[in-house]
Amino acid sequence: QVQLVESGGGSVQAGGSLRLSCGVSGIIFMRAIMDWYRQAPGRETELVAGITNEDRTAYADSVKGRFTISRDNVENTMYLQMNTLKPEDTAVYYCHVKAPDDRNYWGQGTQVTVSS
Repeated sequence: QVQLVESGGGSVQAGGSLRLSCGVSGIIFMRAIMDWYRQAPGRETELVAGITNEDRTAYADSVKGRFTISRDNVENTMYLQMNTLKPEDTAVYYCHVKAPDDRNYWGQGTQVTVSS
């Protein structure tokens, strides 16, 4: 059974930092492709950052230079380090995994709230 467990959300003031974690079990983690998405009220779901099984990364223009995606293939965990947070970063953040068999899995979501 595949499980994705997110943690690390919360409330911070603008300029602050948070680190999101996504623990994964039930798949061959090191071969998975992983992403972070976010959903803000009244807005479309946005792909925030992605990391391949070869550690290549990509970011949305809105977070470049502020967010860093990473993965730990020993701990089977993906991270999103978010620095210099802005009120417009407020959203529910979801981790997404594309497993080696091409199946897709989602975390439960974690709320990030940035106040001005």
